[in-house]
Amino acid sequence: MRSSPYALLLVFGFLGMPGLAMSAPPALAFPLACRIGQSCEVQNYVDRDPGPGAKDYRCGSETYQAHNGLDIRIADLAAQRAGVAVLAAAPGRVSRLRDGVLDVSVKAAGAPAVTGQECGNGLVIDHGDSWETQYCHLARGSLRVKVGEMVAVGQPIASVGLSGFTQYPHLHITVRHGGAVVDPMAVSMAPGACEARSIVGASLWTPSAQASLAYKPGAVLNAGFSGVVLDDAMLEAGGLAPPGQAAAVLVAYVRAINLQLGDVQTLVLKDPSGAILAQSKAAPLDHSKAQVLLFVGRKQPVAGWAHGVYHADYAVLRGGAVVVRHGFEIRL
Repeated sequence: MRSSPYALLLVFGFLGMPGLAMSAPPALAFPLACRIGQSCEVQNYVDRDPGPGAKDYRCGSETYQAHNGLDIRIADLAAQRAGVAVLAAAPGRVSRLRDGVLDVSVKAAGAPAVTGQECGNGLVIDHGDSWETQYCHLARGSLRVKVGEMVAVGQPIASVGLSGFTQYPHLHITVRHGGAVVDPMAVSMAPGACEARSIVGASLWTPSAQASLAYKPGAVLNAGFSGVVLDDAMLEAGGLAPPGQAAAVLVAYVRAINLQLGDVQTLVLKDPSGAILAQSKAAPLDHSKAQVLLFVGRKQPVAGWAHGVYHADYAVLRGGAVVVRHGFEIRL
């Protein structure tokens, strides 16, 4: 989400508390049983702007005002229902937890108020020397640990849910030291600072986790083919059946995240011979967007669909250069 004071289980700390001598921090492993670029993506980083604006550690817009953690988003609600394990990022002791909050988008009709429970179902792991990690938006009834229990790095502790202040299933993880929020992507960067060129300052993530969490100039969260015209709600629900030979329409779709002001999207659908069936070039974005859906389609021709492989190619152009490209195909 792009707005929220994000009042969580603990008192809100300040990013990079001046004068706080940091003891040796834990090395953080990737905290979800998913693969970036395949079944999950980073949606938001820590907001490093101390004022009313927002900027991530690369001086970009992949965050929102006062966001105090890292959001890793899974594909859709179908994936959430199937179960995606949340993993302890480092060894430690469970110091507190909460369960029982409903899994429901705050935008759903009749959704209950979450004031004071913005984190939803969550837990905190104490790693010693005043270091702790907090895990939010867990699925109700999925917590596998108890207060006081010792956990190992990589141990499943819960499942991704839709509890608390969220519109989509994801894990929100916050790192704190001495009660102050720490940006795990650049722990030694000065408070309020960012660097557009590359990561500056030590990361708390292990090398493999850091590679997975590397900054992207936008990403494709979902892409595929459908036999019906889609909307955001249908795509978020997931479980879409692929079109078959008898499909009345063939639709190629892409849902991208973290696009920027001025970005131009293109999507081209080709038949097995390579001929263009449909294409779209969207107008430049009038503001940065957390997510955007683009699709193109064609009605079944009178002679029916030709047998073979249909290809789609999606691209995002920024300043005239391609910054995101994604190709996908289906056989009919």
